[in-house]
Amino acid sequence: MPIALNEKQKLLDTARELRLMIIDVMAWSGGAHIGGSLSIVDILTILYFKYLKVDPENPKWEDRDRFILSKGHTAAGYIPVLAKRGFFSEEQLKSFNHFGSPFAMHPDSNKVVGCDASTGSLGHGLSMAAGLGLGARYLEKNYKTVCLLGDGECCEGSVWEAAMSISHFKLGNVITIVDRNRLMIDGFTEEIMSLEPFADKWRAFGFEVIEIDGHNFDQLADALDKAWAAIEKPVMILANTIKGKGVDFMENNVVYHYASGDSAVCEKAKASILKGGI
Repeated sequence: MPIALNEKQKLLDTARELRLMIIDVMAWSGGAHIGGSLSIVDILTILYFKYLKVDPENPKWEDRDRFILSKGHTAAGYIPVLAKRGFFSEEQLKSFNHFGSPFAMHPDSNKVVGCDASTGSLGHGLSMAAGLGLGARYLEKNYKTVCLLGDGECCEGSVWEAAMSISHFKLGNVITIVDRNRLMIDGFTEEIMSLEPFADKWRAFGFEVIEIDGHNFDQLADALDKAWAAIEKPVMILANTIKGKGVDFMENNVVYHYASGDSAVCEKAKASILKGGI
């Protein structure tokens, strides 16, 4: 079902503000995994501002939905979302990756309010999601667990072991999303370790695969509606994205997997975001 125009505009505005905040974080921290942080903004925006059942006033609420950022190196994209959602003040973002800060290059659930899993060791997030899904079933809870993977980390065998388990146990309460931006630290995924036929592999493991434009809020909403309604067969949303989305000189550029930026670069990046209306 299409999103109402006023709601979609609010999501678009929020995503643009978050991209600007990510550029600030890159400047304040001295560097960030900027490309992948920008590619997941729209996914995180619609999750945290439309779908996930969370309460910033009660971050450990037992019945909350859980979210796992398996590609934990993109914390520079995730932490601003938690701030904007109200888990802590946006002013705190200025300490990102500084000594004594709760915010580092990878999220730590013991330090970051609203963060459900410490991640960054790639390939492990989906296994944690499987455990949370089984736990919810055992406890007779109806919360969902959403796991956002990077496509580069799908070279890891542990991802496929977790996928096999999720399918075997019919964990419809676990929703898998892959940020398919086709780039990893060393270059294009298909040149480093080919993933294709990617969607067919997930289908072979027993998933319903929904392939979408990961920057299109109508398509994201349609896919998430179907995923939220799933009971037994698990859903994997294959979100085709652009690494560095919104900053013209960063888009599809492996140089910006991780980068630092002086004030001139940051202002240029912000200008591109505002000019593009992203």
